[in-house]
Amino acid sequence: MTNENETLRWPTNLDHAAIVERLVKVRDAARAAGFEEFAARFDGVGTLPPGQLGAKVIGALTWVQDKADYHAYAIQLEMIAVNLKNLK
Repeated sequence: MTNENETLRWPTNLDHAAIVERLVKVRDAARAAGFEEFAARFDGVGTLPPGQLGAKVIGALTWVQDKADYHAYAIQLEMIAVNLKNLK
């Protein structure tokens, strides 16, 4: 689930489409792992305006921050969160 070459210090520069693509991957991985409640947070992300998309990411990141089983997802959401400034 994680990209070993990425860190929050040197994140990949993601545009809107890449952010949506990552969120779909997070959703699909979570669904495959049986985390349906978490995965459902990202249904329809491709159609959301930037503000709502950003709110989804921040809300999900807040939700997973104290859940050890979701650590890999938290890392992906952190990487996406540092790129929210690129949403247009």
